[in-house]
Amino acid sequence: MSAIATNLQAVQTRISTAARAAGRPPESIALLAVSKTWPLASVIDAATAGQRAFGENYVQEGVDKASATVDRNLDWHFIGPLQSNKTRPVAEHFAWVHSIDRLKIAERLSAQRPADLPPLQVCVQVNVSGEASKSGCHPDEALALCQAVAALPRLTLRGLMAIPEPADDEAGQRAPFRQLREIFETIRAAGLPLDTLSMGMSHDLEAAIAEGATIVRIGTAIFGERNYA
Repeated sequence: MSAIATNLQAVQTRISTAARAAGRPPESIALLAVSKTWPLASVIDAATAGQRAFGENYVQEGVDKASATVDRNLDWHFIGPLQSNKTRPVAEHFAWVHSIDRLKIAERLSAQRPADLPPLQVCVQVNVSGEASKSGCHPDEALALCQAVAALPRLTLRGLMAIPEPADDEAGQRAPFRQLREIFETIRAAGLPLDTLSMGMSHDLEAAIAEGATIVRIGTAIFGERNYA
């Protein structure tokens, strides 16, 4: 068994353990393997081990990998900041976009989604930690943005995503995830049928699952530490 396959098994065990601790069925949480900066061979290794959903942060890298694996029927999720001049290739090659932080991006994705593809599944990114360096709408703007996005054709609004500021202790990790879940519940109460909370990474997936994550985005624990050099 390859190292990536072994790591996938270990992550799935962490997800199952955390789900049961939270009184949730393990199958209610989907694993998104974040393959950014890793070569196509690593994606194929993970796919061979049974992983179907992959997340990419960089448009061209993600498009290249999606194009090279069309015969494998993988789901490609775009999870990075998206500039308006790069929406077309994302609309054409990805199944999901987690990082909508303003209406202009959603409008362009809607207009550019090919008619022969299913609607693009999308999440609104919320900046729950208020970090200037992080993308995401302000929490107070999330409901209005979700309502506007939900009205667009060729898109299906699924839920919310966040990348909180890292914290070392469980309480510090859970607080921003709880805030995102409360925003999610407020939006659902306003009549939008959201079903997705994309939150939690390699270091804090247990805290995210305890607060209701339905997709965890895991890179390092599957593929190893990244070298950005």
